[in-house]
Amino acid sequence: MLTQEEMVSEAAAAVRAPRAIHRWWAVPMVVVGLIAAAAPVVLSFTPSTAFVSKDRCREFDDADPPVCLQPTTEAVEFALVPADAEPVEPRLEITGAPTFDTAGQIYFVTITQPKISMFDWFVTRENDAARFLSHRDKYGDQSEQQLIQSGQQQMRSAKDNAVYVALKAAGYPVELQPGDVIIDFLLCLEANEARTECVEFSPADELLDPGDVLKKVNGTDISIIDDLAPALAGVKPGEMIEVEFERAGEPMSGEIETILAPGEDPPRTIIGFRPIDTTTVELPEGIDVSIDSDRIGGPSAGLAFTLTMIDELTEGDLMGGQRVAVTGTIDVDGKVGAIGGLNSKASAVQQVGVKYFLVPVNQGDDGLDGIAHAREVVGNDVEIIPVATIEEALAALERIGGDPVQLVDPPPTTEGD
Repeated sequence: MLTQEEMVSEAAAAVRAPRAIHRWWAVPMVVVGLIAAAAPVVLSFTPSTAFVSKDRCREFDDADPPVCLQPTTEAVEFALVPADAEPVEPRLEITGAPTFDTAGQIYFVTITQPKISMFDWFVTRENDAARFLSHRDKYGDQSEQQLIQSGQQQMRSAKDNAVYVALKAAGYPVELQPGDVIIDFLLCLEANEARTECVEFSPADELLDPGDVLKKVNGTDISIIDDLAPALAGVKPGEMIEVEFERAGEPMSGEIETILAPGEDPPRTIIGFRPIDTTTVELPEGIDVSIDSDRIGGPSAGLAFTLTMIDELTEGDLMGGQRVAVTGTIDVDGKVGAIGGLNSKASAVQQVGVKYFLVPVNQGDDGLDGIAHAREVVGNDVEIIPVATIEEALAALERIGGDPVQLVDPPPTTEGD
C-alpha cells in the first residue's frame, strides 16, 4: 500500500527584473568592494614617506623653555618595533672552567627598525610599543655602514665587559687591555620639553663626529681612555683646546670649547662626548668564553650576558627555575647603563610570555624611554624591576626566588666614572 501523499506543486511566481534604480546602486557597491579589497595591497607597496611626516626643529633660541626658530618636517621612513626575546644560554660557551647546569633562563631582548609602508603605519600608528622615525632619527649624520659598524663595536665592548665582570666576580684572574678612544656620540646638553630630540649638543659637536678616533688632546697623546684626565688637568670649562683625531683613517684637527661635566660632584672639565669602550679582556690561560651575537648590534645585552655567565660559573640557580628577561649595558665596574627602545623591548618580553624584566634604573620614569611608559605597555603581564648594579640585579633575582650567590671578587661600588 502506498503511504506517500500526493503533492501538488504551487505555480512559481514570475521572476521580475530589478528596478533600474536598484541596478544602478549595484555599480558603486561593487566599486567600493573592489577598493576595499585592493586598498591593503596598494598600501603595502606605498612607502610611508609618501604621506607621513613628523615635526622637527632645526634651531632653538635661548629662552626657557626654548622656542623653535626653524621648524621643519621630515618624512617618516622607519619604525622602531619589538623584535624578539630569547635565551642567552644557547649562545654562550665557556671552556676551560667548571660550569653548572641551571633550570632557569636569562633572556636578552632585541628591537628592530625596518622601513615601513603606509599599511605598516596604519596598523601600528596607535601602538605604544612602536615609535616612528625619520632618516635622521635613525642615522643622524652617519651612513648605514657606519651605524652598523658602531653597533657591532658596541656589541663587542658589551661582551668584553660582561666576560670581565662575570669572571672576576667568580674569582678568576682576568685583566683588562685598554684600546683606542673612539667617539660614540656627542653629549646632549638640553632636550626639548617632550624629550624627543636634542635642543643643544656639546660644543664638540661642531668638530667631532661619531666614529672619530682621538689621537692628541691639548698637546697630550691619547692612546687609551685613561689618558684624557691628565690631558684636561688644569683646563677650566669654557677654555678652547686643540684636538687631533682621525676620521676614516684621515688625520684631522681643530679647536673645541670644553664644558663642565653635567651633574658631577666634584666638578670636572670634559670635551663633551661619550667614548666607545674598546677595552679588551685578557682571559686566564686555558679559559675561553664565546658569545654568539650573530648580527645583533649595540651594548644593551651586556647585563644579560653577565648574569648568564655568573649563573654558569657558580653553583645554584640565579633564576630559581624561572624565565627572566634582562636589558641594560654593563661597564667594568658592574654598573648598569640605560638603553634605547624600552617600550618596544617590554612589548617583546610580554609577547614571549616572560613575567619578569630587569631594566636600568637610570632610564628614569619619564621621557621617551621611561620606565613608567614601559609599564603602561605591558600592564600586569610583566613585572619591570629597575636595577643600578650587578649586585642589585642579583638581589632582585633572589627576591623572585633565585638562589643567593656569593661573589668571590665583586666589582667595586665607588660612585662616578
